[in-house]
Amino acid sequence: MRVLRAGDAALLVETDDLASAHRLDAALRDARPAGVVDVVPGERTVLVVAEPGTDMDRLAGALPALPSPEDAEAGAEPVEIPVVYDGADLEEVAELTGLSADEVARRHSDAWYTVAYLGFSPGFGYLTGLDPVLHVPRRESPRTAVPAGSVAIAGRYAAVYPSRSPGGWRLLGRTAAVLWDVERDPPSLLRPGTRVRFVR
Repeated sequence: MRVLRAGDAALLVETDDLASAHRLDAALRDARPAGVVDVVPGERTVLVVAEPGTDMDRLAGALPALPSPEDAEAGAEPVEIPVVYDGADLEEVAELTGLSADEVARRHSDAWYTVAYLGFSPGFGYLTGLDPVLHVPRRESPRTAVPAGSVAIAGRYAAVYPSRSPGGWRLLGRTAAVLWDVERDPPSLLRPGTRVRFVR
């Protein structure tokens, strides 16, 4: 773990891997140190934001000593996302990978995923665990509008678009699952460390 200053009232913690970042995020949720107002996990980093005037050296020293759970999502039920595999890019992904469209859908739905981090738009989870055969590049020309609920892949990640937005990921299908709902607590269906299954 490497702790760096990020301005006057924040620390950026660099971790060795995704699991370590998730454990630190969980530890900070379970026992938030005095003065900490926000925690923003990334794939191998955690940004810890504090109130102005917080003793940042003391906070930096306290972070490595936090009790860390072995598994940030131990015992948590996986989120199951039902998918209809009829996406606009399904056939193109099949061509790029040398698979049939049905095999692309099967490999995508057979995998277990973990939410690495949230970004791009509220509720948009970057999911690791995609079958390496399905690692395809983003589209050369992004779409100006991708419908909410679009199930997509790009590079080594899978995702679901929580709302209508521009995007360049390859669309495999669609889901009726609501990824972001401001009336829900918490609003995001996904959070870092959540395990995810796509169900055909």
